[in-house]
Amino acid sequence: MSVSHRIPLLAVASAFAAALASPFAAAADAAGAYPAHPIRLIVAYPTGGISDTVARALGERLSAQMGASVVVENKAGAGGSIGIDAVAKAAPDGYTLGFASTSPLTLNPHVGHVNYDPQRDIAPVMSVMYSPVLVIATASFGGKSFQDLLVQAKARPGTVRWATSGLGTVGHVMLEQIRSKAKADLTLIPYKGAGQQMNDALGGQFEVMSTNASPMLSQHMQAGRLRPLAVGAPRRLESLPNVPTVAELGYPKANLTSTFGIFAPARTPPAIVARLNAELNKALLEPEVRERLLKGGEVPTGGTAAQFAAAIRTEYDDNARIVKEAGIKAD
Repeated sequence: MSVSHRIPLLAVASAFAAALASPFAAAADAAGAYPAHPIRLIVAYPTGGISDTVARALGERLSAQMGASVVVENKAGAGGSIGIDAVAKAAPDGYTLGFASTSPLTLNPHVGHVNYDPQRDIAPVMSVMYSPVLVIATASFGGKSFQDLLVQAKARPGTVRWATSGLGTVGHVMLEQIRSKAKADLTLIPYKGAGQQMNDALGGQFEVMSTNASPMLSQHMQAGRLRPLAVGAPRRLESLPNVPTVAELGYPKANLTSTFGIFAPARTPPAIVARLNAELNKALLEPEVRERLLKGGEVPTGGTAAQFAAAIRTEYDDNARIVKEAGIKAD
């Protein structure tokens, strides 16, 4: 989850060039024959979703570029924490990587228990993309805008039900930030995953929801079954130019997105991390990879490992404050 201090977007080409010219790139030569056997890429979410799709696209490109198979393995659960825990406990040799959002490192530790040290057990490799968080109206909401939502919540307290994919998620934090500043009585409806949340949204079981961009969400919005009211993103989305950002509407602290990236176990040799970062930046430039991201409403990022690590540290500190102020707990 991130509000600011974001890695510069769409600067992949320059980041890749910088990585090749950097001392870290030179040090990568010391990695010798790496990779000498298949690399395992743990995806911290179920098969079939946008995370799985993007991870597999990156894996295919890395296989072609590095001459070693990349085997994708899904380890879903606990908001990504199970997958990240598996990465944290793997050998730090570059042969086990993880694909996840930053939440298991920056948000989950503040709202519940995790079995790893988010700041000591994981080495950030590269930011891959950010996923906008949209505020979506269902057929049960009679208003036309985000402002209408707040007007109804204040006029008829408790009648606007706001669904999230779970307690302690980015969508939940967004709701709490809006509820606090607007002084509006919005009723939280927490689900245990985005699948049932989407099904109930289509059935009009609540008025609004906060959820990440996805191909399925895009299809339902295009068909008119769901209506976007606002988007958490640094700027308006090209695909939804008439939908304001949450910041534009006066809620900058709620203007949240989900950042996804590649991670390695801590103490992975810097030369290997640098090699992976350079190869990933190169893969992110490939048209088929970018197409898969953009089709699902995601925005490519890229950049250096150091930039990603710095953004994660800032996000961790920001979330600690937000969670404390809002009193958010996962259970």
